[in-house]
Amino acid sequence: MNSIGPKALKRCFFFALFLGVLIFLPARTLAYWQGWCFFVIMISCCYAATIYFLKKDPALVSRRLNAGPIYEKEPRQKIIQSITGTLVLAQYVGGAWDYHIHGSSVPATLVVIADLGIFTGFYVIFLTLRENGFASAIVEVDRGQRVISSGPYARVRHPMYSGAILLFVFTPLALSSWWALIPGGLLIAAVIWRLLDEEQFLRRNLDGYEAYYQRVRYRLVPGVW
Repeated sequence: MNSIGPKALKRCFFFALFLGVLIFLPARTLAYWQGWCFFVIMISCCYAATIYFLKKDPALVSRRLNAGPIYEKEPRQKIIQSITGTLVLAQYVGGAWDYHIHGSSVPATLVVIADLGIFTGFYVIFLTLRENGFASAIVEVDRGQRVISSGPYARVRHPMYSGAILLFVFTPLALSSWWALIPGGLLIAAVIWRLLDEEQFLRRNLDGYEAYYQRVRYRLVPGVW
C-alpha cells in the first residue's frame, strides 16, 4: 500500500498533461476560458478525490488504478470500454476543435451552468466511492465483496454511472460546443450497455445482488429508470 500514493498522484499528473493536450492543442489557443474552467474542475476533482481516498480508503484507490479495456476480464466489457474511451477522446477533441473553428455559439451562462453540472457529477461519483469501497474500475467481484445498499445505492443501482452521465451531458456545453453532444449521446448509450451487462454479471456472481436487484427498482434516475 505504501507505493499506491505516489503511483496514484503520478496518474493524476499525467492525466492533467494528457487532458491539457486534448483540449488546448485542437483549440489552437490558450485563450480559451471555457477550456480552462473545464480543465481546472476536472483536475481539481481528480486530485482532491485521490488525496481523500488515499487517506480514508487506499484499497479503493488500488482497485481503481487499473482501468481500461486491457484490464477488463469480460470480453464484452473490453469492447464497451474501448468504445467508451474512443468516444471520450472524441468529445474532448471535438469540443475543442469546434471552439477553434467557431462552429458553435454556447452562451457564457450555459457554460457556467455546465461547469456546475460537471462538479455535481463528480460529487455523485465521490459519494458513490465513499459508500462502496469495492467499486473497482473494471467489472469484477473481489474476495469478501458484499452488496452495498446504503447511501446513493438505496436510490439507484448504479449511482456512479449516474454521475458519469452528468459529465458526458455537460462536458460539450462546458467546452462551448454543440457538436460534442453527439459523442456525448453515444457515451450515454455505451454506459447503459455497460451497466446492463454488468448487472447480469453481478446477478450471477455476487451473493445477495439478486435480492438487491429486486428491491431497488431504478438503475440511474430515481422514479424514471
